[in-house]
Amino acid sequence: MLKRWQTLRAQINPLAGRLSQDPSYRLRSYQEVEQAARLGFTLDVNRATVDDWLQLPGLSIRQAQGLVRLRQAGVQFHCLEDVAAALGVASAQLARLAPVLSFCYYDDHSGTLPGLSLNQATAAQLCAVPGMPPALAQAVVQERSRRGPYQDLADLQRRLELAPDLVQTLMYYLRP
Repeated sequence: MLKRWQTLRAQINPLAGRLSQDPSYRLRSYQEVEQAARLGFTLDVNRATVDDWLQLPGLSIRQAQGLVRLRQAGVQFHCLEDVAAALGVASAQLARLAPVLSFCYYDDHSGTLPGLSLNQATAAQLCAVPGMPPALAQAVVQERSRRGPYQDLADLQRRLELAPDLVQTLMYYLRP
């Protein structure tokens, strides 16, 4: 029965047939993007592979590889503007892809405790933390030597006058 329904659906909508027969089918136009969205096709931008990105019209292999490398480095895309910024294009250029893009959030750190102690780490160890510039690592150590251990991440933020976005990035890797 299911096979018969899929066959009927493919006859009614050729794109549905192509998508069901070839999971890596590359959408050829923005009209196909709109049709694919109506058929329930989505691309989870925070789990997409290079091959997934290449299913969308207008994206080159280099752009797809760049997006995947950023994601593998821990970058999460929260909206179309994030993807556009990563590609170095205006978000208006990607707007026609929006119907099939899905922006799901994944907590890569759930179930694990941050491993590096702010009150014991050297500047070199802190430099290995994603998002930690060398100058900040040195400032963390100097401030700790000068005024004593950090009580928590809020204390670190206050003492070094750090931007909330930076603390949000670092909090997954650091503990007092």
